[in-house]
Amino acid sequence: MQKQLDTLNRNFRALCGEPLVLKQGRGKDVLFTGTGLALVELARDTLGDWLDGIHECRRRLGATLTVGTTRFTLGYLTDAAEYVAGEFERRGIELKVVHVRTRDLFGKLRAKEVDLVCGSVVAQSDRSELGDIEVMEWRRSGLTVLTNLSPRRLPGPTVGTRELPSLPLVVPASGLIDRFLRGWFGPEYRDKLDIAAEIDAVHYGLELLRSGLLRGCMLVTRGVGEAAGDGRLPGAQGLRSLELVNDGEPRLEVLVGAFTRRGERASFAPNHPLNLLWNALVEDGARRRKLG
Repeated sequence: MQKQLDTLNRNFRALCGEPLVLKQGRGKDVLFTGTGLALVELARDTLGDWLDGIHECRRRLGATLTVGTTRFTLGYLTDAAEYVAGEFERRGIELKVVHVRTRDLFGKLRAKEVDLVCGSVVAQSDRSELGDIEVMEWRRSGLTVLTNLSPRRLPGPTVGTRELPSLPLVVPASGLIDRFLRGWFGPEYRDKLDIAAEIDAVHYGLELLRSGLLRGCMLVTRGVGEAAGDGRLPGAQGLRSLELVNDGEPRLEVLVGAFTRRGERASFAPNHPLNLLWNALVEDGARRRKLG
């Protein structure tokens, strides 16, 4: 290592008039010169582009497949992966799974950081905003309100979106619920609603409501609400679940499904890993619908 560094220093002193690093003394870190810092940045860019190129080749040839999933849709991918596990293992296909947040789904897909994502997005009925995305729709639903407010304060069993400004709300700082609120009340919705608390995770919101520290309502997807009502969501005990009725405009829905870049699957052979996994997700989705 030291010989290589000495050689680089001599060469760059001759080429640029300055070595790459300056020695600080025994046991001390070397000090990068301006030339050294410039070379480090150049090397990072070059190696990054090279690795991106290698990954793109592996992806195009079907040697690797990267799938993103949210926490609440991981089960869909897990079940579907069983259909293709044997084929992937036989062909040496590397399946990479990464956790993505709802707000990052399409950004990572469009940036080609993932080849396919499973998750929930906000969509209008015509899906016009998904023009460059191929959609496998599993279900559409609305939102649910989880609350520790008394039945006298909030009778239920439903709550209208027009009632939200009169209720103390527990909302996330960003993500799917944020998009709903922006759609209904505009980008300055925090000035129009009674935001009792901002959270960055559903489970923190549940703990906050159960603690009794504040009395209010938390907006969640209907799937999360159903899990809370069925006792499948740890931490939701004692909270009431009310359906949120979209009684205003625009008509927004939660679209749960799998997504990939439009046209990409058609450019690959039928036995490409992306097509194999996509078809497995279709088959598993059909199985789920039969089970109800």
